[in-house]
Amino acid sequence: MPPISSLECSRCRHYLSNDQPRTVCPACAGSLYVRYDLTKIDPASRPGSGGRQNMWRYAMVLPEVEPVTLGEGWTPMLRSRRHPNLYLKEEATNPTGSFKARGMSMAVSMARHYGLKKLAAPSAGNAASALAAYAAAAGIQAHIFMPCDVPMANYLEGVAYGANVTLVDGLISDCARMVAERKDDEGWFDVSTLKEPFRVEGKKTMGYELVEQLGWEYPDAVFYPTGGGVGLIGMWKAFQEVEALGWVRPGKRPKMIAVQASGCAPVARAYKAGEAVSKFFEDAETFAAGLRVPKPYGDYLILDIVRESDGTVIDLDDNTILQSLLDWARNEGLLLSPEGAAATAAYDHLLATGFLSPSDRVVIFNTGAGLKYIDMIADAMGLRRPGKKKLPKRSPVAGIITPV
Repeated sequence: MPPISSLECSRCRHYLSNDQPRTVCPACAGSLYVRYDLTKIDPASRPGSGGRQNMWRYAMVLPEVEPVTLGEGWTPMLRSRRHPNLYLKEEATNPTGSFKARGMSMAVSMARHYGLKKLAAPSAGNAASALAAYAAAAGIQAHIFMPCDVPMANYLEGVAYGANVTLVDGLISDCARMVAERKDDEGWFDVSTLKEPFRVEGKKTMGYELVEQLGWEYPDAVFYPTGGGVGLIGMWKAFQEVEALGWVRPGKRPKMIAVQASGCAPVARAYKAGEAVSKFFEDAETFAAGLRVPKPYGDYLILDIVRESDGTVIDLDDNTILQSLLDWARNEGLLLSPEGAAATAAYDHLLATGFLSPSDRVVIFNTGAGLKYIDMIADAMGLRRPGKKKLPKRSPVAGIITPV
């Protein structure tokens, strides 16, 4: 396990040491990447059968730290029953029911390593659940700001895990502003998306896993529901690293498909317009709560990765997303999150347009458990709990079906 060699700004390539907690680049406010001397890793150390069945099986390419772990990672790769070349990476099996567990496990582990006592983050939902759980496991205070209309499960988890939860009448951007305004006075360390370097390190393990689970080969395309986009960015970093280590069979990296909801599609708009960064998406609204991020901090990285990989950015309306969710529930036996259903709908769209063919080997990420969104999904379906019915009183009928 090589020590961290430096932190590198993803924008201006400025280098910093990791001798203290860092947020973003002091020169340009770009997100920081963790860099290692990969030449010190023996290629023969590539994980084989057995070993840890969680994300820490890749400890040799993660920061050297005592993990705060709840068993995150090594999620199933499920083959579609209808599409023989389509695999679904089921992140719902993570602690707190979503892929956010990976990033927060790593970020909280490093926070404890640095001796931090108070962590804060805005969240569209699942990051809040994960931060609350891992902070509780580490004995660290968590201060969470969420829109007041987040899925009920996320609010309940935050409160149950003992976090300090503030519901905000607004979007995640309003929550982020509140964290930024108060963090210095309150003594909080901000673990917002891409505003510290270690959540990417946790999320990159998705890239290592999907390559290993496919026999150390790349798929042709990866579909990723993109709100903040940390997972997509982390996987691209993982692909760079597995190539440097010689762990992956030679081949072209997968097309990276970023998926958004039409009700909040800042990256899709920027991609279609040929722009390098996105503009703030006004009046964002979608039942896919995790995609309701009107201005991702790492939009420039997402757009660069999509273009470099010959991928694309797709946005779909909520009804199309809902229909794909119901289709996968009824035909595959999987209740996807709305974000995951956005990705399955995008797959259908790209097959129909000829961007992909049925012979392409594809991995789709279902980033969270559908059961965490039952209030949002029920509203989208127009489904209401049946009213209580008064049961008839038991009437003796000569001992035929009741006692005499």
